[in-house]
Amino acid sequence: MGMLDFAIRTTAEYIEHMPKNQRKEYGQFFTSKETAVFMAGLFEISDKCQTLSILDPGAGSGILSVALLERLQHFTAIKKVRLVCYENDPNVLKLLHKNLEMACAQSQLEVIYEIVSDNYILSQAADYNLMLGANVAPVKYDFIIGNPPYKKIAKDASEAMAMKDVCYGAPNLYFLFATMSMFNLKDEGEMVYIIPRSWTSGAYFKRFRQKFLSEGVLEHIHLFVSRDKVFEKESVLQETIIIKLRKTRSKPKTVTITTTQSNADFSQRTIFEAPYSTVVNGSDSYVYLVTNADEVEALNSLNKWENTLPSIGLKMKTGLTVDFRNREALRDVAEEQAVPLFYSQHIQSGKVVFPIGKEHEYLVTEQRGLLQPNKNYLFVKRFTAKEEHRRLQCGVYLAKKHPEYSQISTQNKINFIDGMRDLSECIVYGLYVLFNSTLYDCYYRILNGSTQVNSTEVNSMPVPSMDVIEAMGKELIAAHDMSEPVCDRILRGYV
Repeated sequence: MGMLDFAIRTTAEYIEHMPKNQRKEYGQFFTSKETAVFMAGLFEISDKCQTLSILDPGAGSGILSVALLERLQHFTAIKKVRLVCYENDPNVLKLLHKNLEMACAQSQLEVIYEIVSDNYILSQAADYNLMLGANVAPVKYDFIIGNPPYKKIAKDASEAMAMKDVCYGAPNLYFLFATMSMFNLKDEGEMVYIIPRSWTSGAYFKRFRQKFLSEGVLEHIHLFVSRDKVFEKESVLQETIIIKLRKTRSKPKTVTITTTQSNADFSQRTIFEAPYSTVVNGSDSYVYLVTNADEVEALNSLNKWENTLPSIGLKMKTGLTVDFRNREALRDVAEEQAVPLFYSQHIQSGKVVFPIGKEHEYLVTEQRGLLQPNKNYLFVKRFTAKEEHRRLQCGVYLAKKHPEYSQISTQNKINFIDGMRDLSECIVYGLYVLFNSTLYDCYYRILNGSTQVNSTEVNSMPVPSMDVIEAMGKELIAAHDMSEPVCDRILRGYV
């Protein structure tokens, strides 16, 4: 039995006997054989390389380390490999020892391995922050391969306090591991990680992205079409990607982006060379996961606009009322002092239809935070199903349709676009042209792989000037047709 097959078999036995809730304490999800082989294959290994130093932070059962060791057997010039594995889960340490011992026994190369049972982040905090007692020359590695723990921690947790320069709010361990791994790399060293894609956009990860992508460059990104087929024998609904980075400040011209349906068909992957300046773009260092030339064209077309919603006096906001927290204020029928409460179900074919006979579609409250002026808005659904044709689904709300109300409310599963001044009907219809277009939907899907429409990310998207939005709205009103093809035709006249 090969060294990797042995590690996969022993890991499967461990998973069967170790309850998932115990593994979840460490954010522990094991890599499949196919994924491990693919990740190990991403490293660039010179035929003249004689020695290698490898780090596996959060090694788990050692599947990634063993996969890389197995690949190294084909390079006869390599004489010596030094492998350091960090793992502090006592339940899996014995298994890690067993798998590495078997790998070393089968290896044709000299492999010296060390298992460090310290906390990966805290054990290096002094070095990372150049504190008193830090090593003058901390150990650096040629290669780092990792499947870090996926676990949110408190903003005042020791690990978060140790890496305050990349934290905003309550961080997730996975991006702290990625940051520390970049710190552990030699110049021109390579790092391959399998991590959630959530870090690629949004304000929450801004500090991390800016530091991470200023110290290293992305060379390869692999995307999985299916969310639930990445971790074998695990029920993980997580948008996961594989990234390869090189520690250098020299930006390449392109980055390789590959795609497969799941973790079992890497031989059937699509391959696309995307312009690096398109993939990593903007002052916030967003990472746009484009997979073909049409998507690059969509990004480049819209990125010609220099405005955002906030820069022209508009802003997307999240609905005000969390209905289950305000049950006593909900009403099924109109009554004195009740105001309409709009849900995503009220957005129908580009318009906002009310009432529709839904339960709890009225609200009686004196809480000012749950009420907003009855004026013109563009409503946008916050949540859509993965398989739906569009991620951005919106409807025009006109105050004149409900003149009997001075105030309304919005449930927090919809977003709305508001302005510092009242929006004219033409402006609202112009916004609808943008958000109902194929181009904008494509842009948002590239920006965010989740099914949630995030107001922070929408507010960062490029938009035309207010005059152009108004002109587009006038065209849509004249067309008497709210369909996607009509919005596409109108938008094409301005990009």
